Amino acid sequence: MDFDLNDEQRDIQSTAKEFLANRFKAEKVRELAESRSYDDGLDSQIAELGWPGIAISEDDGGQGLGMVELAVLLEQTGYAAAPTPLLGTAGAALVISAAGSDAQRSEWLPKLASGEATGAFGGVSADGESTLFCDLPTADVALVFDGDGALLAPASDLDSTPVEAIDATRSYATVAAAAGERLEGDVDAGRDRVAVAIAAELTGVGQRAMEMAVEYARERQQFGRQIGAYQGVSHRCANMLLNTEESRSLTYFAAWAADAEPESLPVAAAMANARASDAAWDTCANALQVFGGIGFTWEHDLQFWLKRARVAGRMLGSPREHRERVAALVGLGG
Repeated sequence: MDFDLNDEQRDIQSTAKEFLANRFKAEKVRELAESRSYDDGLDSQIAELGWPGIAISEDDGGQGLGMVELAVLLEQTGYAAAPTPLLGTAGAALVISAAGSDAQRSEWLPKLASGEATGAFGGVSADGESTLFCDLPTADVALVFDGDGALLAPASDLDSTPVEAIDATRSYATVAAAAGERLEGDVDAGRDRVAVAIAAELTGVGQRAMEMAVEYARERQQFGRQIGAYQGVSHRCANMLLNTEESRSLTYFAAWAADAEPESLPVAAAMANARASDAAWDTCANALQVFGGIGFTWEHDLQFWLKRARVAGRMLGSPREHRERVAALVGLGG
């Protein structure tokens, strides 16, 4: 099986990497994080590029591409730690596309695809416990997972409370109770796609943390040698590479399955999200050790990737919960 990107996917990758590197330099990320805000002008440019609608069908106003293309894009937003509501919008659109009625699709998908509206997603359990809703404070429409599937509601209709999460590069809120119109279609398929989208972003987070650490290990000298020459550092860097490649392989297989082999998606999505969550956090933690004391300071930029890894890795449940789902799906549950 050939997992190389095709020409169109490589074009998306290079365009996204260049655009995000130019627009979201470290000082811009810090500026937006410290104000806990998004840049409306930059979000408008992202909408003009068609990114919010990349995985929305052409009939619904989008570009009609697939999960692999969305994964390519979101890996780059994670790499840049870009403060943008793109993940929340993509997540909401994926579930509406998979499970929404014709009326729900026609009301929201064209708006999400064009950037006229932004989306959010999160969950509320049967006992009223809320996850962090990704991008809810700035969203127009929200997707609420509950014990019976999912609900769709205008964001303003939800009883929500903004939360200052440790990840200041994105807006979050909790919801007091699930509310909205019930989605009657295949919610699980939509949720699995959201899990893959999150895994793609986490893969980018891990890639960036690894590159930062490796660059520092090559430049920093101690006792007359580059610190990367010491086994204690080089082994950490090697483990970061293993983490990142495992995350990327599982994520892109799951994205491919979403497009080409949907019967494999439930297991693939859970495996990808579990591994990407653990890998991103472990890579960021190892990078922190490579940097040493300077990495722990507020002035150092590594914090933005480390904090995003922690929060994004819990958006749809913990890695353990995803592994338990894999076990149940393959018949190994207790």
